[in-house]
Amino acid sequence: QVQLVESGGGLVQAGGSLTLSCAASDRTFVTYSVAWFRQAPGMEREFVAAEHWSGGSTLYGDSVKGRFTISRDNAKNTVQLQMNSLKPEESAVYYCAATRRGLGDKDFLYDYWGRGTQVTVSS
Repeated sequence: QVQLVESGGGLVQAGGSLTLSCAASDRTFVTYSVAWFRQAPGMEREFVAAEHWSGGSTLYGDSVKGRFTISRDNAKNTVQLQMNSLKPEESAVYYCAATRRGLGDKDFLYDYWGRGTQVTVSS
């Protein structure tokens, strides 16, 4: 069972950038596809980005395409989310998730979740 810990959240001004990181506890992490989701208060959890364990395929939510980039460093058991041109409405808790059941944008596909990191974008 892999454990995930997010970091890198914080306060940023609108239009700014932030990089989130997710560290995995187990070296088998290289065999997991990973994703980022976010959830604002009172809102449903929203898919942000995902990358297949092979690195051969990535998915992005429509609202973040062209601004966010997901990447992984298997040697360090980490996955990053580079976020550019951030908007106030993207303030949320960002979660890292992992699965061995393929790749997709649905949260039920992911079996392992971190506790999240707060991102606040000020206007």
